[in-house]
Amino acid sequence: MAIMSGKYSKVIQKIRHRRVRKRVTGTISRPRLCVFRSLNHIHAQLIDDSMGQTLVSLSTLDSQVRSKTDGMGKSKKAEIVGTLLAQEALNKGIKQVVFDRGGNKYHGRVKALAEAARKVGLEF
Repeated sequence: MAIMSGKYSKVIQKIRHRRVRKRVTGTISRPRLCVFRSLNHIHAQLIDDSMGQTLVSLSTLDSQVRSKTDGMGKSKKAEIVGTLLAQEALNKGIKQVVFDRGGNKYHGRVKALAEAARKVGLEF
């Protein structure tokens, strides 16, 4: 059996996510930027854990993103999601966030989303 076969890698990802979530919580002044990466799409939310509320949410499935990302690769789509999410956050007065990579490695699409959000002006 290969060490990183499908089921085993998902278990490792869950362990990594639990380890991150022990330390990372969002507040109203500094919400949590939570990233979920599926095989084809990426979802990002700004969450206030103290109230249990989602403040801003965006994914590659939203119509405003789909209209801009026709024919692009997955990393480019993640960059656009990060840019639009950061713009919406800044419009709501949110400048600082805590980054929750969702158990994923900081690489590829997750990194592209985070760096695009930083370029627009989110601090984390």
